[in-house]
Amino acid sequence: MDTLPETLLSTIQNFKVYDGLPSNVTHPFATSAETSCGVLQDIIQASDQLANSLNQYLQADFTNTKLVSLLRQQATFSRSLHLVRPFLSQIDLNIQQTLHAFKQRSKASYGEDIPQDRGALIDWCVTRCETWGRLVGMETFKDEVGEGSISFVFGGKVLVVDLELSIDRADPLDPKIRVFKAKTSYAISSPEATTMDGSLSLDAFLKDSFQSFFAEVQQPDERRDPVEAAKLGSVILDHFRYLVMLDRLAERKEDGGVRWFVDVDQLCTVVETFAKSEAEAVALSMSTERSPLDIFLLRAHTLPLPYLKSPSLSFLTYLSPLAYLSLLRDSSALPTDPNMNLPNFDIPLHRLRSKLATSLKGATIATLTLSPPIESHIFPASMSIPTLTARPTFSLVPAGSDLEHVFPQLADLPASTLDPANNESSGRNVWFLDFTEGGKYPGIVMSQSRMREIELVINPLSSMETMNTMGMMSFGTGSWVDLLINPSSLVSPERYVSIFRSPSSAHPPLQLRLTAPEEPGFVLHKIPVNSMKEVWGVLEVVREQCWLNEILSGCEWNPEGLQLSHEENDEQDNVTEADLDAVLSGSVIPRKIPVNIFVPSYSGSPSPIFDNPGLNDIAPKLHRTKIVMTSPERPPISGLVEVCVSFDETKPRGVNVELNGAMGSDLRPEVMEEICRRGGTLSLSGRIWAKAHGSLQ
Repeated sequence: MDTLPETLLSTIQNFKVYDGLPSNVTHPFATSAETSCGVLQDIIQASDQLANSLNQYLQADFTNTKLVSLLRQQATFSRSLHLVRPFLSQIDLNIQQTLHAFKQRSKASYGEDIPQDRGALIDWCVTRCETWGRLVGMETFKDEVGEGSISFVFGGKVLVVDLELSIDRADPLDPKIRVFKAKTSYAISSPEATTMDGSLSLDAFLKDSFQSFFAEVQQPDERRDPVEAAKLGSVILDHFRYLVMLDRLAERKEDGGVRWFVDVDQLCTVVETFAKSEAEAVALSMSTERSPLDIFLLRAHTLPLPYLKSPSLSFLTYLSPLAYLSLLRDSSALPTDPNMNLPNFDIPLHRLRSKLATSLKGATIATLTLSPPIESHIFPASMSIPTLTARPTFSLVPAGSDLEHVFPQLADLPASTLDPANNESSGRNVWFLDFTEGGKYPGIVMSQSRMREIELVINPLSSMETMNTMGMMSFGTGSWVDLLINPSSLVSPERYVSIFRSPSSAHPPLQLRLTAPEEPGFVLHKIPVNSMKEVWGVLEVVREQCWLNEILSGCEWNPEGLQLSHEENDEQDNVTEADLDAVLSGSVIPRKIPVNIFVPSYSGSPSPIFDNPGLNDIAPKLHRTKIVMTSPERPPISGLVEVCVSFDETKPRGVNVELNGAMGSDLRPEVMEEICRRGGTLSLSGRIWAKAHGSLQ
């Protein structure tokens, strides 16, 4: 039955696989972009085959009765064979659903099988280390040095990892194990066999990874968590797998070498030095000794954090006001970082790393990582055309535009010239900026215009023909605001409503009314990059989207008209004569202040069709991300107050507030910028209303 030729019905049923083409990964910056691309290619190929089959019947002579009779006979025969096909397709669909459920279930961890006998714990930890080394394909050697020390050697083709464990048997019933030393080295292929010391940062990273696992399994029984221990063990295994992948690339004779290992440390030196100069520029503009971390992240080019999540480089892209204030409060009594080569912030870096290494709500982290070999061709090759890209910008330190660092790449060599022993896997390795930490987090909600801007950063020629002529395409998925604040709803409302109350009752409650933009959204998972300038350019776009997402996520929104508040039913009750006198005198205090919120979209309108720009005018202009709020003036003045808050890295606090209207308000721009910095952007209309006519001091 499997050898039957495909029909139109069977072809369609082949694509009705459970989650065969998820609707939220229809862009190249998703985790399963390669799989979705393959399914789309199969659909296109099946459509072409169907069109060719139908075209062949155009040349048939249907006046020939014998031909018509044979076609009828063949159709009857095919129908009898394919009667059972729908049932088989349903069975296949059920099997696919079952397999999908099992795959999801297989991700569940029941924890490490930690022995209850404390005396057997040391031998179990040693066995786990041996198992990790063998699982990733490294040669593992164990050597017991006396009674209190065990050393391991994990050897690859180029990479060698020495791990020395210290064992304390002072208490025979409860011995302790800890990591004494971890050291990496590289074997250099040359006429004389030499070795090269590895990275000290990588050594400390591996030591901390093993020590975290040992510390968890040696917790008291009431606090020990086998599931957490399994996660820490899985992290060590992932680190080893990544290092083994680099080891195989370094082994290649044509385009290998230790550059695959040392490039991260060389890059760290460049970006940390540049981050220090930007931090000094921020501190100078704020007239402070140490740069505020939140302002640095809004104005500078992210904060590089080497060996934070993996044996690579991570970038702290954005930090929410709540996360920043909580870190600042916890770090007030801690000493500053003594390292003069690193940026100096109001939050010590060691405290920041310890929080980010586990999890910190409100922090956006991008990790630069090298993927295993993939065969997909949806990612473009490196293409650097500075005149066609508006990003990255260097407003703080203009000399940064001269910095460039290209990541190691495999040489474009024909397969016949490669060593077959070192070329087992097909495809090519791609550098990615990962925002999901290997799939642990859902990603970042992005608008379509900013996704296009990211595409323009990594491939400037990809959207030149369609950037101005093609409008927004939603495909019935709603706006990006729906994806951010109402992802589970099947209804895409035009507006959302919310109530904002001042914690100090400085103004009446604000009745916020958000108009959803007519712009679709996507969830960003990973982005292919080839150089450090591309990383900076991409993270600039992501930072602005995170800033906007955090503002909108500061309130609990409901679709307008679907959920009514119970307070609205009592608004007309208890109206007194004093209230009527206040209305007549113009001193009435409203129960709610209506505020309309709008997020402008800067890529929906095309350019004039009669313009004929030159090559120097093709480069896109940098548009400011902004949010606009309008509210009525405070009585007795009539009119509207418009507040426009835009992201502007050239301003002292990274934001710019423009105020139109508000007669008599004495709220200074720097005060409004500080309110936005503290997370009170949506409360600006109420603050301005309260400050009108000098009502509040």
